[in-house]
Amino acid sequence: MHLSPDQVVFWQYGVFKLNLTIVTTWVLMLVLVIGAKLVTRRIGLLGKHGVAVTRWQSLLEIVVAAIRQQIIEVGLRQPEKYMGFLGTLFLFVAVASIFTIIPGYEPPTGSLSTTAALAICVLVAVPLYGIRELGLGGYLKDYLQPTFIMLPFNIISELSRTLALAVRLFGNMMSGGMIIGILLTITPFLFPIAMSVLGLLTGMVQAYIFSILATVYIAAATGTHRPLPKSASPQPTA
Repeated sequence: MHLSPDQVVFWQYGVFKLNLTIVTTWVLMLVLVIGAKLVTRRIGLLGKHGVAVTRWQSLLEIVVAAIRQQIIEVGLRQPEKYMGFLGTLFLFVAVASIFTIIPGYEPPTGSLSTTAALAICVLVAVPLYGIRELGLGGYLKDYLQPTFIMLPFNIISELSRTLALAVRLFGNMMSGGMIIGILLTITPFLFPIAMSVLGLLTGMVQAYIFSILATVYIAAATGTHRPLPKSASPQPTA
């Protein structure tokens, strides 16, 4: 038994390694890309030539609508700007968890390198969205609030929450895999099935938490907690 899929190395040349984490990550990305392509390939024909909406298209629409609604509820005013990034984060972690029902599959999110990469994506995306909404000066001004003495503490907060994102996701995904592996050696039939179902539920919860926290960080960086300017505030109607 190994603690991380990083330990399963298929090929190595010097410092370059091809391990199980890399393989499962690329397989997962290919599944997401090919699946999205197959599901959406006839969307342009809907309503024309009598093409009906398929079940997979309906499922995809439900998922997209749910992600959009969550972004709105957090407070981001234009969810379409963030759907691509936040939706991809959620789907990557969620589908990685769903695949755990496949015997022998180890999700890439069970590796700290993968969860750290996802957290770094959030770390980079937060200031990019903040600068796009507030401008460079407006975004950097938040680091000096309520006083310039808070600058180092605000920077430490940015880094620490990124670390917390990575460790939280890694810990929950790895612990689920370890428990299933231990129970498989003790009781090879009943308990692993039950734990696989529980691990699937845990993985979906972790996908939701990870994407929601990323949404909250982006909402804070873009200043959605601030009141709208008078020019943008809705006017009363008669």
